[in-house]
Amino acid sequence: MEKRLYVGNLSYNTTEDEVEALFQQAGAVEACHLMLDKFTSRSRGFAFVEMATVEEANKAVKLFNDKDFQGRPLRVNIARPREERPPRRNQNVHRSGPSENH
Repeated sequence: MEKRLYVGNLSYNTTEDEVEALFQQAGAVEACHLMLDKFTSRSRGFAFVEMATVEEANKAVKLFNDKDFQGRPLRVNIARPREERPPRRNQNVHRSGPSENH
């Protein structure tokens, strides 16, 4: 069983420290990663929290799923394994060569 949790429906003003402090109420937090927009560095509204044990992860789901946190009902569940995706093609590559519009 997994001990990594998906935490969704976070306020965009929530900090990583606030998420970690909340989940410490369920047990030892090994890691907390608030997902940020790469262009604005603003929260994307979700995080991943890794608890020390499977039991603590299950306890956190029971304690915090649908619980109001900063005015929003949290979505907390066991995270699915990350899917491998093919590399993205670079959309900004300009092809050089003869122009077709002479």
